[in-house]
Amino acid sequence: MAQLLPLSPVPLYAQLKELLRTRILDGSYPPSSRMPSESELCRTFEVSRITVRQALGDLQKEGLIFKIHGKGTFVAKPKAFQNVSTLQGLAESMTRMGYEVINRLHGIRHLAASTTVAERLQLEEGAPVTEIKRVRLVNREPVSLEITYLPRALGEKLEKADLVARDIFLILENDCGIALGHADLAIDAVLADDHLVRALDVEEGAPIMRIERLTHAADGTPLDFEYLYYRGDAFQYRLRIDRQKGPHA
Repeated sequence: MAQLLPLSPVPLYAQLKELLRTRILDGSYPPSSRMPSESELCRTFEVSRITVRQALGDLQKEGLIFKIHGKGTFVAKPKAFQNVSTLQGLAESMTRMGYEVINRLHGIRHLAASTTVAERLQLEEGAPVTEIKRVRLVNREPVSLEITYLPRALGEKLEKADLVARDIFLILENDCGIALGHADLAIDAVLADDHLVRALDVEEGAPIMRIERLTHAADGTPLDFEYLYYRGDAFQYRLRIDRQKGPHA
């Protein structure tokens, strides 16, 4: 068993953190398993409770573990992630990395555009639009709720497509013959309400990443306005940002 080095210049809590991190990453402590208690870690590594709490606190900040009051500390599941440096649908992006993505269609309906939807899609308020609700599952686990709004003429075409197995982006391109251009995103955080609790199998008040995405055709016409709700414990959005090169100040 690996031992800590009391005479090392590296603090004991940092040594313990690295040792526990290694065991988490190599699968010695599998995802969702219960970690040894603070008392067990104190006895095993002959360190104080303060040292153990510092190590566990750092691992929790890194997202490797989480605590459930009254039950203990558990190993977090690795988060799925999507790189958003290019405009891609969830399945289009993630199946290339070996993930299985399927959808639960929670409803499709035609309705009058709200003020917000009409503004985003550059329609008159009350104009006919189509709303599509889907829960996206990654490796059979619900990860996001997707609520999509499109002009009704376009929505009626999507209504005939396979919304359970396919990305909407690919349907727009391949079935509707529309070249996609760019998307504008706004990202914030919300707490799970009853609707999100049922859709994403999370606890009430759990942190949820909310994304508003407005996708445009290549000619700049707004096509598709979406609310995307991602589980904060199961998914990451990743992007690369380059520093703009210019004259030195």
